[in-house]
Amino acid sequence: MITILKKRRSQKNEVETVALLQDLIQQIDDPTLRDRILQETDKLIKQKKFGLVFEEHLPECTPLYDVPIRVGSKVARKIGYVSDIYTVLKIDGNAVLCDRRETHEQVTFQMDEIVAIAEFGEPIYPTLKLLDSVENAPDSDLWHTLIEADNYHALQLLEYLYAEKVDCIYIDPPYNTGAKDWKYNNDYVDSSDAYRHSKWLSMMEKRLKLAKKLLNPEDSVLIVTIDEKEYLHLGCLLEELFSGKTMQMVSITINPSGAKRDNLFSRSDEYAYIILFGNAQVVHPKGNGNEREVRWWYLRRTDYASRRGTVKGGVAQFYPIYVDDKTMKIVAIGEALKPEQSRFDVPAIEGATPVFPVRDDGVEMNWGITRDSLQKLCKEGVVRVSPGSKNQQYVFRYLSANYVDKIKSGRWAVRGLREDGTKIVVETEGKVTRTTTVWQNKSYDAGQYGTSVLGDIIGSGKFTFPKSVYAVMDTLKYFIANKENALVVDFFAGSGTTMHAVNLLNSIDNGHRRCIMVTNNEVSADEAKALDEKGYRPGDKEWDRLGIARYVTWPRTVCSIKGCNIDGKPLDGNYGCNVEQYTEIEGEFVNPETGKKIRGKVYKKEKEPAYPELADLKMSDGFKTNAVFFKLSFLDKTSVALGRQFSELLPVLWMKGGAIGKCPALESDGLPEMLILPQNKMAVLIDEIYYSEFDAELSQHPEIQTVFIVTDSEIAYRSMIRAYDRKDCYQLYRDYLDNFRINTGR
Repeated sequence: MITILKKRRSQKNEVETVALLQDLIQQIDDPTLRDRILQETDKLIKQKKFGLVFEEHLPECTPLYDVPIRVGSKVARKIGYVSDIYTVLKIDGNAVLCDRRETHEQVTFQMDEIVAIAEFGEPIYPTLKLLDSVENAPDSDLWHTLIEADNYHALQLLEYLYAEKVDCIYIDPPYNTGAKDWKYNNDYVDSSDAYRHSKWLSMMEKRLKLAKKLLNPEDSVLIVTIDEKEYLHLGCLLEELFSGKTMQMVSITINPSGAKRDNLFSRSDEYAYIILFGNAQVVHPKGNGNEREVRWWYLRRTDYASRRGTVKGGVAQFYPIYVDDKTMKIVAIGEALKPEQSRFDVPAIEGATPVFPVRDDGVEMNWGITRDSLQKLCKEGVVRVSPGSKNQQYVFRYLSANYVDKIKSGRWAVRGLREDGTKIVVETEGKVTRTTTVWQNKSYDAGQYGTSVLGDIIGSGKFTFPKSVYAVMDTLKYFIANKENALVVDFFAGSGTTMHAVNLLNSIDNGHRRCIMVTNNEVSADEAKALDEKGYRPGDKEWDRLGIARYVTWPRTVCSIKGCNIDGKPLDGNYGCNVEQYTEIEGEFVNPETGKKIRGKVYKKEKEPAYPELADLKMSDGFKTNAVFFKLSFLDKTSVALGRQFSELLPVLWMKGGAIGKCPALESDGLPEMLILPQNKMAVLIDEIYYSEFDAELSQHPEIQTVFIVTDSEIAYRSMIRAYDRKDCYQLYRDYLDNFRINTGR
């Protein structure tokens, strides 16, 4: 009792302390500072005693390359730490006098040396700036999207656009190898960084929290690939963030020969964590739709534990099967022999041979089924006889009672009779394959079907370790094969394999799955050094040209859709993926060494398409789809509120409306009263005094599903949308300004 009282007293004191602390914080006048301190204290109060613990590394600043620099602007050097902040005091031509926050040292920079920045916690208002597009289908057809951006900010954008609407997120984040493969706070993280693991976890946590908000809670999936460097940390993080969700990890062989590890095992695989939301489940693959004969089982048991007299089969499954020596048909099935009875003492039938389950070495085995079951199957015409060996003169194959039920249900079909009277049974729905957690398909080789495929398209050496396009396609197929209109997001897009895979998947079933990819436009550490030595800075054309988004991801997207390489030359080959396979052949063959005839199964090694359904799709055909390339940019809040940047916001509105049809653009600088865009299934009322005309025009286009209305009046907005209860309606610019603040950590 004393212990309980002490515990309760301790809990009471803790509650009182927290309450006192919160009261003190509420007395802070500065609302921004007050909110920040509340956030930090909440983290400390909720600090875990168990589970994954790591340092909270905040993204301190955001470079705003498109924002003009003025007196009073906060800036940082383009080369260096963005957290080293200066305030602009004076601008004289290209010379900018700045005050360094940390030391108050006054330094003069050239305008092209610095960039405007926003500190973490300061709201910034993004938009999408069109960079390029590719069309290989009618502009009213499917449009994919590539966004060049820091994916933390892009995810906040996507939260506004597609909260709880995404069917699948597939990401291949940096593996944190220590080889400067990723940046944190504008600087590469290498193996010498003591906080390398906690920085990586902090980076992943913030992005996974946002990803969680995008996924449809009723039926969706998150897939994250990783290698041995961080798989344990990632697993713990996923368990914490997605507690209660179904989670599995699979091993994928991506390098059959293995990556060399000195004094260690060579690594041949990587891992994929799979988080299932709601009713999501694995869609097990079926055959390609082509009919094929079903597998017939051997009647004689093969394992030594199933020999005569053992538990398996007991004494009921050792009996004679009489076969007519001329017709090679079963004429009778004898009773099961007693344990002490010799198989040589059974009654004879003229012209027929009694056959028992006997191995070549003379060991007596058991048949796989009882006498009664075999008689029933013989009546169904699903027992076959073929020549055997000395000890078992005839070999028997059969279809089980379960298989017979499939024939009767119509799942399988009978396509005729053989000469011996047995049925020709085929799978009409394709064979269901229960995939294990170890994936070893030859088509998953990242070298041959990742690096080589990418090299053929954009040239070799531009991107290291791309995924096999087939590995990504199959991974997606397990979860969205039945969702022909699925929305797929990859916010670590890298070389652009995910969109390539989605296009392949759409080609199989004529689906309209849409892919949104996000990647930054960073250059490698070596390239950054070389560019810096030449006097170039981030944001310069020469620098941006070599960034991953513009140098790798978008060129691959364009070329794979058009069916050519970056030089315009048509791509060779098809997407069937010809791999070496062993094909099973059954029949009578001549042994080339002995000249004797043999009957049974042989295996022929030859190259066959791993994906026959794609064998007719030439790479030069490309894909009947379209894609658009945006850069995440930033707007001035005041200008937005005054309606001065509508044209800049139009791509955002198009995305929010479902990215249907070609992204619209204003033909002139002047703002129209309204936009009726049936090809985009959206409409915008820009000047509310024209509501009557807008409403009349909208009534002529029932296909329009998304409506934006620009008004400052909540009452007017509610009144105007009353007749649009079956449409998605949004109030501008309030909806944008209230919900579209990023960089605030919300």
